Order: sequence, then structure tokens, then C-alpha cells
Amino acid sequence: MAKPSLPQGTRDFDPDIVRKRGHIFNTIKNVFELYGFEPLETPAMENLDTLMGKYGDEGDKLIFKILNNGLDNPAKQQQAKEDFEKVLEGKNTKGITERALRYDLTIPFARYVAMNHGRLSMPFKRYQIQPVWRADRPQRGRYREFYQCDADVVGSYSLLNEVELANIYASVFEQLGIEVEIKINSRKLLAALAELVGSNSEKQLTDITVAIDKLDKIGLEKVKEELAQRGLNESQVGLIEKYLSINGTNENKLAQIKSLTANNEIAKKGIEELEYILSFHPKLSIDFTLARGLNYYTGAIFEVKAKNVQMGSIGGGGRYDDLTGTFDVPNIPGVGISFGVDRIYDVMEELKLFPTDVQKGAQVLFFNLGEAESRVAFGLMQQLRQKGVRCEIYHEQAKFDKQFKYAEKKNIAFAVIIGSKELEEGNCLVKNLSKNEQSSHTQKALIDLHFTS
Repeated sequence: MAKPSLPQGTRDFDPDIVRKRGHIFNTIKNVFELYGFEPLETPAMENLDTLMGKYGDEGDKLIFKILNNGLDNPAKQQQAKEDFEKVLEGKNTKGITERALRYDLTIPFARYVAMNHGRLSMPFKRYQIQPVWRADRPQRGRYREFYQCDADVVGSYSLLNEVELANIYASVFEQLGIEVEIKINSRKLLAALAELVGSNSEKQLTDITVAIDKLDKIGLEKVKEELAQRGLNESQVGLIEKYLSINGTNENKLAQIKSLTANNEIAKKGIEELEYILSFHPKLSIDFTLARGLNYYTGAIFEVKAKNVQMGSIGGGGRYDDLTGTFDVPNIPGVGISFGVDRIYDVMEELKLFPTDVQKGAQVLFFNLGEAESRVAFGLMQQLRQKGVRCEIYHEQAKFDKQFKYAEKKNIAFAVIIGSKELEEGNCLVKNLSKNEQSSHTQKALIDLHFTS
């Protein structure tokens, strides 16, 4: 018999981890709702044509496709075999797969808006906290199944939305205790760069942004090599290198980009937008190497990195002014951000940032010392629960040592002991297990005790 195992890139979460993750989820959710965002959920799987072509060539390769079901008779099995042979020949895959697990939450949200825009109050502000799946190579901070927490606004071109989303980032990470750098750039500047190197094609813009997006991973020289492989000449690559070499303060960077892009109209618009957002958030950090290699971004883009720890981005997003246009519903602008909960968890665990009160298991264990004793204990336990005290009773009559070890293993702070003597006298013993202190109380007085260690 095979040993039980997990699919690569997925994980189980034990109670301690679930509670810590819940702390992150609740913090993000509370801030989202503070800013007027409303909850939304979409299915785990989408039609394949909803997802394909929205994430660039690299992203499309990471979409988990779902095999068509219904192979319950020989005829269907034969049809599936023939369809699979067509796939191997590079022909249509529809006979094999028509659905896929969602890659992110943004495209499913755009599909939802396209289907429901007539009844939504615009601008529509939604948040979504659900898992997504990517057929990526698993490594630290990168999983095949992971949660995203998104907040998006659709139906508005106002840059105040970008300002508020930057505020949300700052507020959430401040509450979680994570020191971060919030980076900002504009896809308009990347589009201007493509124009300046003499390319107006969407494909070449994608080639440039995808290559730049790899800068942190592969370094400048490898990016230059990739650009050359994608058909750019030495002069074009040199201009992109100048762009990537811009550094200094935000003011210095803006001065350099204005000089490099001269009178390019797209660049002017992108710079104006950055200056507006920075007027509200001077602590944001301009990073012209930030590309966010997804095809649908059109304006300001964000990325968040944690300080004092080696980890990839823990948040990102940006403006997409025509995402629903891919679903034949044009001219609905949008902007959104995402939190990478799994990486945020890893950062908080490494830096020991979780509050001590996150582990909210049972506070009190009632010992089980016999039929009559356990009945009284059960009644008292229910009264404490009504007062919000988290407690449980040991599941069977057992020796003291076994019940103490159970409490210790579960980090339960208090034990309530009712033996035959206490039963007769109407009392109970309360033991503070962390301090090894014991006191006697009437059973009536027990209900008003404060169980804090």
C-alpha cells in the first residue's frame, strides 16, 4: 500500500498555522471593509477561454487545465484518445480540456463584472479572499496552491483609487508589524520605452516587460541577452539599459526619466500620474524596473517587498483600464491590489511577528473523574462557554497524569478539577498550569472567575 502523500506544491495546515493565517486574513479583511470594499467569491474553475491569453505566454504555461469528465463508457474513452492525439499534433485541445483552475482573482473578477455590470453600482469596490493555482516549480515562498487577497475598484478612472489602495497596503502591513517597501511604476512608461526603441507592436511591448520583470531573478546582463534574443538590436537594448539604470531619490528618478523620455506623450501622462500619487504618499518608492509582467496592466503598478527578510514580493497590483473589454464589455476601467498571504505568513513566522494571543485554543480543561463528577463539570463548562470562555472536558475518565499531559500538549492554561470530595462540598479546584498555582472555589463562584494566565 502506498504511503499517503500530498501533491507537490501544496500543504496541510495544522491548527496553530490556521489560527495564524486567520490573523492575517482578518487583518486584511477588516481594512478592506474599513475602506468600503464588499466581499465576492467566484468558482475555483473557469472556462479555459476565460483565462487563456490574459497572463502573457509565461503565465499561460502555468494554468492548471482540467481534463474533461465523462469517460464512463468505451465510446467516450476512444473519443478522448483521438482528441489527445490531436493535442500531440498541435491541434485544438477542446476535446481534452475546456476548463481550468483559476490562476488569479483578477480575471475571474473581470468576467464577473462583464456578466453583471448592468446591475452593479459603479464604481464597484470588491474584495476577494480565495485560493488560486499555478503549475509553477515549488520553492520557498512559491506554491502551486495558495491564497490571494484582492481589492479592486471598477468603473472609475480617478487616481484617488490608487491613493486609497496604497493606503490599504500601508495600513495592513503596519497592523501586521511588517516593515515594507511599497514600490510604484507606470506601465505607460514601459509603453513609452517601447515607442522610443522603435516598436509600437503589442508583442514587442510584452517582450520588453516580460524580460524586465525578470531583472531581480536573472540580472541585467541576462535581461539584455533575452532582449537581444527577442529581436532587439544593440541600440535598442542600450536605451533599455539606460532606463533600467535610473537610480537615486524619487525626485532624482523623475528628473532622469523626464530627460530620457523627452517629449513622449505617453511618458508625460505616466509621470503626471506618478507625481499625483506621490503627492499623497511621498514614502512610496519609484522603481522603474518594476514591470508586473501581466498583459492587462495599463497605468500605475505596485509591488510590496518586506524588509529584513529574503522573500519575493508579498503584494502587487495596478491599473487596468480595459480588462472587461476582453469579454466584449469595453470601457470599464479598474485598478486593484493583491496580498500574497502565504508569503506574508512566512515573513511573519521568520521575524516572529505573530501576537501571542493568536493561539486561541481552549483556556480551560475540566477533568473527567467519574460519571457524577463529569455531569457536574459538563454543566459548569456550558455556563462558562455562555460567558465566552473557551473550554472542553476530557473525553473519558482517566488518571490525573494523562489529563494533565493532554492539557500541556494543547497549551491549555487552566484545569478545573471536581473529584468526589469537591462534588460533595459543592466546590472545585482551579489550577493555573503555567504558574503551577492552585485555588479552591465554590462551583457558583467559578462562573465569575477570569481565566487569564
